[in-house]
This record gives sequence, structure tokens and C-alpha cells, in this order.
Amino acid sequence: MTNIVEKYGKNAGKIWKTLNEHGTLTENSLVRRTGLKKEDFYVAVGWLAKENKIYFDENTYTLGQNNWEETIGENAGKVWNIVDTCDEIDITYLPKLAGITEENTYCALGWLAREGKINTKKVKPRKTLTKVTKN
Repeated sequence: MTNIVEKYGKNAGKIWKTLNEHGTLTENSLVRRTGLKKEDFYVAVGWLAKENKIYFDENTYTLGQNNWEETIGENAGKVWNIVDTCDEIDITYLPKLAGITEENTYCALGWLAREGKINTKKVKPRKTLTKVTKN
């Protein structure tokens, strides 16, 4: 079984490789070319933002210096404070608790994963829930 943080890193690599090969792409084109689900896409974007490797302009992405570090970093801080307080939480609750969009929550999770601050696990029996735990 692949470690989820390792998966996040590989997905970030897919985005980096695609942008390196094709240059600036819209979000939809990038999602289509990488074959990532939207949640995985945003996590990977957050990972690359933490590495200062992705630039966002309106609805396009390109390789370059991160221009929205403050926003993602602030959102990552909000998510981290919730995870740190709860130790473990279902990801679906994070956007409402943090007061940010679902997309921004996933970017924040990618940022935190790159920092090595979170792990995720799947929990059953009700549909698979993904939880975030602090490291």
C-alpha cells in the first residue's frame, strides 16, 4: 500500500511534468492531462506551492515562483490548528471549520503534507472516510 503522502508527492510530480512539457495550462486542461481527481489535483498544487514551483494566474497554472504563498500558507495554518486541536478529523469537515473553500482546503493539505505535518488514513464501515492526523 502506497503511503498517502508519497502519493501526494507523485501527483505533484505529474503536474510539474505536464507543465514542464506543455507550458501554461488551464486548470481543466491540467486536470485532464494528468488524469487526477479534483481533490488530488488541489493537494498536488498545494504541495508544489510549498516547494515554490507553481504560479497561478486567474485560471491558468505555469511553472514558476509561487505567487500565492501567503493565501495557501494562511489556509494551511487554519487547517493545522484544527487538526492539532482535534488530533484526528474527517476531511469533509475541514472547509466549514476553517472557513475556506473545499479547493483551498485541499491545497492547504498538500502544503501541510509537503511539510511532513499530516498523515491520512481511510476508515470504514460507512463509505470510506479519509481522516487527517497530525504527525
